[in-house]
Amino acid sequence: MDSFLEDYEEAPAVVVGGKRRRRRRRSPATQAALQPLLHLPFLPPQPVSSNEHKLNFKKSKEACLSYIQDALLQKQWKRAAEFLTCYVESLEKDYSREHIGPSEMIWRIGTEILWHHSQSRMKEFNCFMEQMKTLGVKRYLKVCLEHVFHLLCNGQIDEAYQNLSLAESWRFGEQTAIQDKEIKLIQAYRGLLDYCSWSKQKKILLEHGEDGFADLAVEQEMHSYFRKAAVNLKEIIKIPGVWDVFVKCYVDLLEFYGEHNEARQVLNEYAYNSKFPANPNAHVYLYQFLKRQGESKKSLISALKILHDIVPSHELMIDFNTMLQKSTSSFSREKKKASTGPRSYFCSLGLCWLERKCKSMELFGKTGETNCNLREAS
Repeated sequence: MDSFLEDYEEAPAVVVGGKRRRRRRRSPATQAALQPLLHLPFLPPQPVSSNEHKLNFKKSKEACLSYIQDALLQKQWKRAAEFLTCYVESLEKDYSREHIGPSEMIWRIGTEILWHHSQSRMKEFNCFMEQMKTLGVKRYLKVCLEHVFHLLCNGQIDEAYQNLSLAESWRFGEQTAIQDKEIKLIQAYRGLLDYCSWSKQKKILLEHGEDGFADLAVEQEMHSYFRKAAVNLKEIIKIPGVWDVFVKCYVDLLEFYGEHNEARQVLNEYAYNSKFPANPNAHVYLYQFLKRQGESKKSLISALKILHDIVPSHELMIDFNTMLQKSTSSFSREKKKASTGPRSYFCSLGLCWLERKCKSMELFGKTGETNCNLREAS
């Protein structure tokens, strides 16, 4: 009690109701103990527990991502860019507390915003991509490919080729199977640009004709591009997948230099190998190649037959039906093809459901059979 009273000091007397009373005054130490805590702007806030911080940060991050998603869906690119900037800044401030690596999310959202933003320039995009390459090393090759696509869309072919060459020589840790496929894809696109350069030189050579030493220099440069393109394109089409553009370019190179057997082998492998996904274009490329080589109608019909099963409404079904009608085979085969012809016409018009209508198809089959009998009788 005495110690408590020591915290009070004598104050001047105050007159209350005609009587003099003395008011006791609290000491500064007592006042500070009884007053609530103040958080001044220039003072650090009270530390919070680790769990509470994680919960608050998670809520803030989810809210910010929700705003970004809403802005993207409404195509409000400026608003989305502002929220993404806030999101990145919050991650930078929190990096010392806990390691968070949302680099792929930032890369994909940022790329989408920069692609559509009205004030976006290629310089800013290049800078952003370089930052993304250093931020996520495991996605370095994917970011490089994304960067190359944007450079090509903006006509910067030399810069794109340079980026592909740098990416091809990049290595991180022990090379995995995924990295190996990504590097082959990088090499394939570099081969595609080599093919474009080869094609330009071929055009120059064909336009100017024979012109002595000038033609010799162009031809040597063409052959150099051919070797580089062929090596890289050949590797990627060995991996099961859909490689239409690479296959077409590689076959064009082989045909130009008279490697028709190898071109045929490549197209057959691409069309009929069960490890590759079903691809109508593979059969189209094979049919076009066989037609250029002057193959028999039997080979052409065989190539289109599978295409008819996959895409019955393809425009080449008109050629397929015409060849069926003109085919000079035995009576039994002709009878079968006479009923196949109308079916392929209906399928090419997108009326495949008629094939399931038994009556309709039987009538067309009988009509075809009658025509065949009349032809045989005559």
